[in-house]
Amino acid sequence: MKKPKRKAVLVTGFTVFLLLMLGFSVFFFLNFNTAAVSGPSMEPTLKDGRRLLFTRAYWLVGNIRKNDIIVFSSPSGAKEAVIKRVVGLPGDKIDPLNAPNEWGLARGPFTVPEGTLYVLGDNAEVSEDSRDFGPITTDLVRGKVVILGGSERGTGNR
Repeated sequence: MKKPKRKAVLVTGFTVFLLLMLGFSVFFFLNFNTAAVSGPSMEPTLKDGRRLLFTRAYWLVGNIRKNDIIVFSSPSGAKEAVIKRVVGLPGDKIDPLNAPNEWGLARGPFTVPEGTLYVLGDNAEVSEDSRDFGPITTDLVRGKVVILGGSERGTGNR
């Protein structure tokens, strides 16, 4: 009596390619997100409607540093995303002209507290930023911008 032959699973180059693409897609989905600029507060760097790719995978792109553009949750508790430039890390001194509005010029430089970041919009005249709401806590940060995309309309920045 003959034993039935087992069929071997044939792993082809195409199967390996599909598995790699699936792994890459899952990695990308879990570590990256998009946001769109809404409003003039980051002009001329970012125009209204511009799409951004951001990530919390700091091990891949490096920790947040001065001059990085970040996406964070609104300090007011609204669900909207806010896009600003980091100008101060914990312990940094902020000049009195860019200090929080309630700080007062006579008090001298403002020191960024531990566990917070100081953020400003590139278009200072219209930007609502740390001068208005103070430094943001790091738990509000959604991620660091890694790619500036095209010019699609959307929401995300005030």
